[in-house]
Amino acid sequence: MDKSQAKPTLKVCIGGYSTAGKRSVNQDAFAVKDPYSASEKKMKGIVACVADGVSCSDKGQQASHTSVTQFIADYYSTNKSWDVKQSASKVLNSLNSWLYQHNQDDLRHNGLITTFSSVVIKSTTAHILHIGDSRVYRYQEEELKQLSHDHSRAVYKQNPVLTRALGMDCHLDIDYQTIPLQVGDLFMLSSDGVHDYLSQESLKEYLSQLTEDATTKEFEQLAKTICDDALTQGSSDNISCLLVKVTSLPRSDLSELFSHLSSLNIPPALQVGNEIDCFKIDKILHEGARSHVYLATDKSTKNKVVLKMPSLNFEEDTNYLLGFYKEQWVGQSINHPSVMSIADNIKGSVFLYHICEYVEGMSLRLWMQKNPKPELDQAYDIIKKIVNAVRVLQRAGMVHRDLKPENIIITEQDDIKLIDFGTVKVNGFEEIVKEQQEEPLGAVDYIAPEYLNDNQSSSLSDLFSIAVIAYELLSGYLPYPANQAQSLDRARQYTWIYQPIQTHRSELSSRLDNVLQRALDPKPNKRYSTMSEFIAELTVIQKRQTIQEPKKSLLERDPVKFWQYLAFIFIGISAAELFILLSTRAL
Repeated sequence: MDKSQAKPTLKVCIGGYSTAGKRSVNQDAFAVKDPYSASEKKMKGIVACVADGVSCSDKGQQASHTSVTQFIADYYSTNKSWDVKQSASKVLNSLNSWLYQHNQDDLRHNGLITTFSSVVIKSTTAHILHIGDSRVYRYQEEELKQLSHDHSRAVYKQNPVLTRALGMDCHLDIDYQTIPLQVGDLFMLSSDGVHDYLSQESLKEYLSQLTEDATTKEFEQLAKTICDDALTQGSSDNISCLLVKVTSLPRSDLSELFSHLSSLNIPPALQVGNEIDCFKIDKILHEGARSHVYLATDKSTKNKVVLKMPSLNFEEDTNYLLGFYKEQWVGQSINHPSVMSIADNIKGSVFLYHICEYVEGMSLRLWMQKNPKPELDQAYDIIKKIVNAVRVLQRAGMVHRDLKPENIIITEQDDIKLIDFGTVKVNGFEEIVKEQQEEPLGAVDYIAPEYLNDNQSSSLSDLFSIAVIAYELLSGYLPYPANQAQSLDRARQYTWIYQPIQTHRSELSSRLDNVLQRALDPKPNKRYSTMSEFIAELTVIQKRQTIQEPKKSLLERDPVKFWQYLAFIFIGISAAELFILLSTRAL
């Protein structure tokens, strides 16, 4: 393929140098990882970091080396759906806890304490993470700017004292920022042995010497030259300099980022008996404007599967295809019994469709129609199972955004299964490309106000949808009846006047109504802060309900069994009467 037609990818040029300087031990450390795997680079990016162990401790070297190596190893092991901030924060907080625990015997004089500065380059964004007084600079268009802020305090006639560092405190406060990237951006990470002895003007002069086609060897030589000059200028500390230059950036638009989708063909609408790849269509489950869903049999294994295919109406809609791609990715990346799984595509297939897990059961919508006023314990259990399933997505950095009874299956074992992930927001994808979504997706009756009006969504948006489902499950009605079944335009004019649930089912407690009303508050900051808090309140109500409710008669609890017992009694009485009658005649 002609190089001029090749799709651009993320590439960097790296060079670094570190020396003990005038000291016997080098307590500085730096590390870089530029993943070989294209998918790993796309989802996690390229990581560069520098650490400077505190000089007053002979464990500084262990602290700095452990921090840079463990950070990189653990960062690339975090969940693929987590964004950079979530992944890096999780790793740094774990590192800090480990260092701090080992410092309890001698924290001040011989502790595992180190500064830490990192640049994570992902797609077209640089993520800066910083603790301490090592630094991150960016050289762009002949200007040098310090991006990090020193966490140190000057002391009269003494060296500055660190106010923040890894291992210093049980609580870690990380500086985090993001900046958009341009090809040619050059980042310099340094320990204080460099920037305390060389002026910003001197550093700028050195960085300007790099040519556009400079090699890794030239980067390493320049880093060494900077460190040597700092030593010449009187640096008595360890000295480290790491240079990272962006030489190529990927395209961030949808059509380029997901261009592989265009190589697959959207199948036409199928009929019962049609075949596609190794599958035979058994039943049409759904035919809509956006997708077609079929029950099918794998001819080789005889297993039942559900095939979901995009509509031909959307073959040019890259944003729709993004949602379809994400749905498959979610179904493959989460392995949990409450979340529908999606299998890999058939190798060599030219068609675009999902191979979904076949779940025997019924939708929650159908279940609600068959159980208009369910037992409270039964309803509470269903709500808890829905929350637990949604929390699986939440822990993976995802927001479902289209929770409704039609997207929840009640299995034959009375468990629940979440389906349909086309609207799921995945934080990791948000950094790769921003969805060009003008209208919020999802059912208007269940959508959270902040997503409806501002296209902003979070786990609290899913909590709102769960609370709507809970209200409807318990009462058969929606909590905001004035808003029911409106268009998006009309929905944005909602008044959000809550209808107390006792209006529809008087035996429900006022405390339950208070819990639901809080979870359904139009303002996210007034809802429960976590789903676990919502469930904890429901559990308390459920336990009190069980204690307060008088024991029901057998007729109320199980009418069939009651009449069976009664029939047995009558049969017994009749048999006894017959026996007595026959005995009397015999005499």
